[in-house]
Parts: sequence; C-alpha cells; structure tokens
Amino acid sequence: MTFALATCTYQEFTPSMGHAVRTTVGPPRGPLAYALAGHATLLAPRREMLGLSYGAYKPRYLQLLDSAGIDAIRAELEEIAVGLDTGQPLVLLCFDRLDKPGTWCHRSMAATWLQEHADIEVPELGAQQPAQPPSLFDL
Repeated sequence: MTFALATCTYQEFTPSMGHAVRTTVGPPRGPLAYALAGHATLLAPRREMLGLSYGAYKPRYLQLLDSAGIDAIRAELEEIAVGLDTGQPLVLLCFDRLDKPGTWCHRSMAATWLQEHADIEVPELGAQQPAQPPSLFDL
C-alpha cells in the first residue's frame, strides 16, 4: 500500500492523526468536527452482524474480509487516498472505545487482518485498556 493506516474512534479522532475514514454500517452518530475522507465499505460489517457476541461476530467478520480479498480492499483504500497527503495515515474509524474492560471492535479485527494479509502495521490511536501487570506466576 502506498499509504499508512491506523485505527481510532470517531470520538477520539482529531485531524492531526490523519485522514478520517468511516468503516461503520451506519453514519457517524451526530455531526463531526472534521470531514471524512471516505467510506471503506469493504471493511464495514453487515447490519445483521450488529449485536452478535464476540465469538459469533469474529469468524463472520473475518470471512467477510476474506471474501472481499486484500486486492479489492487495497483498491478501495487507494481510491479513498487519491489526492490526499500520503504522509498522513488513513485512520479507520468506528464507535467502540477500547479502553473499557471487555470491549472489542471490528476495526481491531480489520487491523490484525490487514497486518497479516498486507504485511503492514496498523496502530490503534485511541485509548486502549491498560496492560495487565504480570501476576506472580508470570515472573
């Protein structure tokens, strides 16, 4: 890919992070203080997947990405990046904050999938759960 990628929430994103890209089924909840560079529809889950448990959601979402394929996903992201400053990453956005215990999000699954299929790093720019201190058994 000729551009960098990262992930974040709509709520935590600021334009200094890069170019905002929607990856959600529905539009942002309320007005945004920034413009969206595009909508990565191939990275968006399907409406019928909303509300599924993690165990049911993850394999369906990964199958969705596998069905689209890395070439189509890359082409869609490259189309979004046309005319943008490629020194700034495309930041894949969704609603779920990752700093709450037990939370998960499709953008994290997409980031891992992209890292595996395109051999690129896709860092999370939003708040994340603090790392658990090692237990005495881990020392």
